[in-house]
Amino acid sequence: MPTPEQNPDVATPAAHSESAPVAASAAKKKTAAAPKKPGKLAERFAKFGLRSGMDFVLHLPARYEDETEIVTILEAAARFGQPSQVEGIVTGCEVQFKPRKQLMVTIADDSGHQLLMRFINFYGSQQKQMEIGRRIRARGEVRHGFFGPEMVHPGFKLVTAGAPLAQALTPVYPAGEGLSQAILRKAINEALNRVQWRDTLPPLWRQRLELMEFEPAIRLLHNPPHDIDQYTLTERTHPAWERMKFDELLAQQLSMKRAQAARRAVGAPKLDMVGQLSNAFLMTLPFALTGAQQRVLAEIRADLRAEYPMQRLLQGDVGSGKTVVAALAAAQAIDSGFQAALMAPTEILAEQHFRKLAGWMEPLGVSVAWLTGSLKKKEKAEAQALIESGAAQLVVGTHALIQDTVQFANLGLVIVDEQHRFGVGQRLTLRNKGTTANGTAASADLPAGTGPALPHQLMMSATPIPRTLAMTYYADLEVSVIDELPPGRTPIVTRAIDQNRREQVIERIHAAALEGRQVYWVCPLIEESEALELQTATDTHATLAEALPTLRVGLVHGRMKPAEKQAVMDAFIRNETQVLVATTVIEVGVDVPNASLMVIEHAERFGLSQLHQLRGRVGRGATASACLLLYQGPLGPVARQRLLIMRETTDGFEIARKDLEIRGPGEFLGARQSGQAMLRFANLETDQWLVEKARDVAQFLLQDKSEDSARIVRAHLARWLGSKEDYLKV
Repeated sequence: MPTPEQNPDVATPAAHSESAPVAASAAKKKTAAAPKKPGKLAERFAKFGLRSGMDFVLHLPARYEDETEIVTILEAAARFGQPSQVEGIVTGCEVQFKPRKQLMVTIADDSGHQLLMRFINFYGSQQKQMEIGRRIRARGEVRHGFFGPEMVHPGFKLVTAGAPLAQALTPVYPAGEGLSQAILRKAINEALNRVQWRDTLPPLWRQRLELMEFEPAIRLLHNPPHDIDQYTLTERTHPAWERMKFDELLAQQLSMKRAQAARRAVGAPKLDMVGQLSNAFLMTLPFALTGAQQRVLAEIRADLRAEYPMQRLLQGDVGSGKTVVAALAAAQAIDSGFQAALMAPTEILAEQHFRKLAGWMEPLGVSVAWLTGSLKKKEKAEAQALIESGAAQLVVGTHALIQDTVQFANLGLVIVDEQHRFGVGQRLTLRNKGTTANGTAASADLPAGTGPALPHQLMMSATPIPRTLAMTYYADLEVSVIDELPPGRTPIVTRAIDQNRREQVIERIHAAALEGRQVYWVCPLIEESEALELQTATDTHATLAEALPTLRVGLVHGRMKPAEKQAVMDAFIRNETQVLVATTVIEVGVDVPNASLMVIEHAERFGLSQLHQLRGRVGRGATASACLLLYQGPLGPVARQRLLIMRETTDGFEIARKDLEIRGPGEFLGARQSGQAMLRFANLETDQWLVEKARDVAQFLLQDKSEDSARIVRAHLARWLGSKEDYLKV
């Protein structure tokens, strides 16, 4: 691609245009008696990520309402289930208390037909507004009620006869607490009129990429003309939406590629020794590594020998043997004279890792430390002293590892298990534990002239990430895949069963226990909730204990003390407990080969990846295993789809692909834990062609060392990411 022509559009935007807050101006017309109101409104905007003028400009509508026409009440009633706008005079307004308190307002249009507006939640001021004789314009879906056509909670406004109609579709914005559509529309319109418009793409590139100019695209999306093809707006295929998607993807690709270049510009400890510990560990394993494990281990070992930090994602299905590979990576770090740390998202999982790794490593002379928030003060201080002195060669723990009081002597390798369950800020903090106060590694063998040293980073996930997602989100990440299960794993039969058949399920549990097998029964809540009428762990435990008096039924949940949880788990591991009732604390890491039956209560409430993780707790021995998904009907379309997928496949990659389709990339990757969705507008399934264009343009811009390209990169990243860029680096 040739160098773009010089263009004033790509100049870095003026400070007041892209960064000047508009929240105060959106609320400045307040009385002198309430001087703090603008500040409070600004706080609400800030909580929603709206601080600068460009933040408001890029806060695009989630959908649109057509207020450009009025239809008669008769026509609206004929459009059953479709939104319509009607206008009429209030003929009745009263509060009824049966079957519940509600405001009932009747309007009649010029044709004499009447419509009932029903408000379940309302204010006294609304009742006063809609007094008899007032003219109201209402919009909503008409349905056939007991008293004729009605709208439930319609949008409405008071109008005068002959009041003009809207000339454009009305935008409906994503809104937060205390931010009404009226407030948002006013603030956004002010921002549209105040920002100094700059297009970060030169005209030559826009033409070649067949993209709209930035300002016309933005203005159209905020105020689309009434005759626009509404389908292209709703489906986000309109050229204006394509421009927004491309810009967003370009910023994301630029950031990822810059992060990769920056990572390779800093130093890292060279962990090039595969020595006595690594060899002894391999010799003590009671099994041989699978071909897939050997392949990914070779990839990791090569990365650890590099002079820049490894950033590798190790993914594999449930039970594929990721922990052994991670332990061999840690052994290489220890052989090379450095510390290794493993962080897990829950205490149960972290303790499972600690017991397994300590059992492997301590007989070989490795000091393994355990650090978690639940330790007593003295125990915590002792562990921290061992870590800071370097006496602890391998450290296993939870979020406690990233506290300010934890200092490593010479951290060379960071391992993060179930990385998508941590906020990106937490992963960033642990990675930075490898640098000392002066910004260099404690004892790293670094090439001259490098920047601050960082430890190598290995992330593990049993939620496989589809290839297109990995290529897009993880442009700064190498991916290793264990695509082979160890021999001896038995297939798991999955069945969806209605809650009404609980007695049959309990009988099946009894039969399995009499054959010497063990059972998990997973519930979504610990105690009764009025909001969700779900069978709870405590109730289920009591019910099963009563129904199965000859069996020992255990209970484990997140609110128990760590020692209590571990005692229950140990009893289950020793087969002293036949049935374990649990919440999702047993989702990952628990390994009991004798457990062959998994019952998941209210399976319709769980996500696909969570169901797959839970199912992976069984099928770990030679006995045929089953997973029973208990559901409460009627099922919604998404819940029905999830249960069908679980019945059809046990392939983690296929489940991950389906999960991505259902949930979207931000939730799938745990990105929203940072408070920001990674992509707001682009869809990785349908917009892959735009991803490829953005990737090519990003690569060209970063390879071209001209000031013009550098200016484009700076302006584009400032507009789309601002301070959020760091979060894309982990």
